[in-house]
Amino acid sequence: MVPTLRILKAFFFTILTSLPALTNGQVLTDPSLQQTIQQALDKIYNMEFDEAETLIRQIRTRYPQHPVGPILRATQLELQYLPVHENTAATAQFTQATLQGLEQAKRMLGRNEKDPEAIFFALTAHSYLASLYNNQGESLKAVSESKKAYTYMKDGFALMNKSTDFYFTTGLYNYYVKRYPMDHPVVRPFMFFFQDGDMQTGLKQMDVATRKALFMRPVACYYLAHIYLKHENQPAKAIGYTKYLADKYPNNPLFAMINAETLLLSGRYAEAQPYVQQLRQIQHKLVPLAVRVFDGLLQEHLSKNDREAAANYQAALKLPYNRAYTMEYNAMACAGLARIAARANDPNRAKEYYKRVLKISEYKGLVREAKNYTKS
Repeated sequence: MVPTLRILKAFFFTILTSLPALTNGQVLTDPSLQQTIQQALDKIYNMEFDEAETLIRQIRTRYPQHPVGPILRATQLELQYLPVHENTAATAQFTQATLQGLEQAKRMLGRNEKDPEAIFFALTAHSYLASLYNNQGESLKAVSESKKAYTYMKDGFALMNKSTDFYFTTGLYNYYVKRYPMDHPVVRPFMFFFQDGDMQTGLKQMDVATRKALFMRPVACYYLAHIYLKHENQPAKAIGYTKYLADKYPNNPLFAMINAETLLLSGRYAEAQPYVQQLRQIQHKLVPLAVRVFDGLLQEHLSKNDREAAANYQAALKLPYNRAYTMEYNAMACAGLARIAARANDPNRAKEYYKRVLKISEYKGLVREAKNYTKS
């Protein structure tokens, strides 16, 4: 059961910023409601929560027995109080909304166990709960919810022809069911219990979702970019996805951070500068660490000023990092200080910083850089 949680961890992470993927079922036969839902999603993604709340109330009034309203509300709370598990009151509201959406989805499944809308909302609700419990350190609860989510995820494999939004969840599974055991060989004996996948097929399916999904396009863009940054070490392939997010949703700190990061890691420093400046204007507790690291990268690579770069990296290391969202920025600061120490002919100091990188980083590029140096 524990490997189930680990393999689906990537999926749960996306749920922190995901929104429900609706299908062409009973709710979306109403064109005006489709438009209202899309407007609500855009407001949530752009952190305009008062406007989003008004639209969600309209949806819940018109469809009080459908899970779309509660799940939208849970999604709003997730982003509004990001990270939601650090806010007790918001966590209680989030849990209540998620459980209400799950109950309504199960009622729909009771009438039709193959209802695509009900399957997706049940999948979303269980994934929300699994993510919450995982962040709270409640491993057994997280495992239980992840097992339930996996059941609905498998149901979604056959639903791509009914909704292009299922290309995202199916593609994500196809990628990670192969990628995770590659990175963590200890779980390979347990993979017998999981349906097989294919990484390249998964990437292609997620790309379809970035272009054709009705409601999951931003989520697909965000997570596909994350894969190219973390696992594939091909940041240039992520640029199209992240620029779309940053330009369409300029108030979203997650989208602003990943876009600036992608441009910097691709070596497009001048192009990254205005996006770093845009990020600086966003008032959110996750942002200061990212800005310090990005300023350090600009000073190091664009201005060629190691002194200023080191000052930014050191300042970044004094800030707390969030395990889910900014841990890699801490690792990037350590890597930057390691490079600066190496240029200053201080290999011992460089190795110490690279050892810190190896303790926390999961980015293939950073890990490779650190290993190459520490082996020398």
